[in-house]
Amino acid sequence: MYHSSTQRRHWTFRSEEELSRRRADANRKFRCKAVANGKVQQTDSFILDPFEELTICKYYEKRLLDFCSVFKPAMPRSVVGSASMYFKRFYLNNSVMEYHPRIIMLTCAFLACKVDEFNVSSAQFVGNLRESPLGQEKALEQILEYELLLIQELNFHLIVHNPYRPFEGFLIDVKTRYPLLENPEILRKTADDFLNRVALTDACLLYTPSQIALTAILSSASRAGIGMESYLSESLMLKENKASLSQLLDGMKCMKNLVKKYEPPHPEAVSVLKQKLEKCHSSELALNTNVKKRKGYEDDECITKKSKMDEDEWTDDDFID
Repeated sequence: MYHSSTQRRHWTFRSEEELSRRRADANRKFRCKAVANGKVQQTDSFILDPFEELTICKYYEKRLLDFCSVFKPAMPRSVVGSASMYFKRFYLNNSVMEYHPRIIMLTCAFLACKVDEFNVSSAQFVGNLRESPLGQEKALEQILEYELLLIQELNFHLIVHNPYRPFEGFLIDVKTRYPLLENPEILRKTADDFLNRVALTDACLLYTPSQIALTAILSSASRAGIGMESYLSESLMLKENKASLSQLLDGMKCMKNLVKKYEPPHPEAVSVLKQKLEKCHSSELALNTNVKKRKGYEDDECITKKSKMDEDEWTDDDFID
């Protein structure tokens, strides 16, 4: 259950400001480490600031969702939601300048398939990349190299509670206990659209899955000109608990604002930032210096095998559109 979960205890935060502080700390720590290693100077133009890192993350998170949406066989929404959550959590505490989001996003999707028991083989997974068989084999090697690192950076908290199951539960509840709405299914399409849009924001790091699901339904009803205030007060028995009702409504309002103010990264800005990112990951700088950590090895006695490829040997163009 969510209320006793690691998601609630460790990965649900109080405010957007707290998320910004964490991302800024991750950026600062990596910049200091890179400068201390003599690799770069603080004033180097290709070093990304926190806002630029967030822009890159937004871009690759959208690529992750696009990759999952055309995945064959069709990927369940719970798997997509888990992959997206892993990605968001990872870059709360890590920098894109150290770990390239292109490989992290694929590793998130690969791990989510395992955790949610969506049975696809390794060959099936990389078969969704627009690459030659050799290129797919090399991509899989990188995914496997990063998998343990990803698990460690998630603190082994792999169970994700998504809003999709509560959403179905609320629809069933509306059908059975709210006769004022004759056909609740008319809310599904617009509510699904809201869930897709909210997935691009930080809502899952700030609100409970049930809050997100309920907001999707009420937002859909509002757009259809249907008032469901009595559902909250009567069916959910919040009429006498004005404090809880007020808190719920405030949270819904904030969540809608998150969706409203979300802006996808501009292609021109992304193009410039990707050039900076590739510079950070170039062989001449090799800012990701901790090879054992990058490959997921934590024991000094483990024998690391030499990677068959560098990160820049396959690109964003290898994703199936």
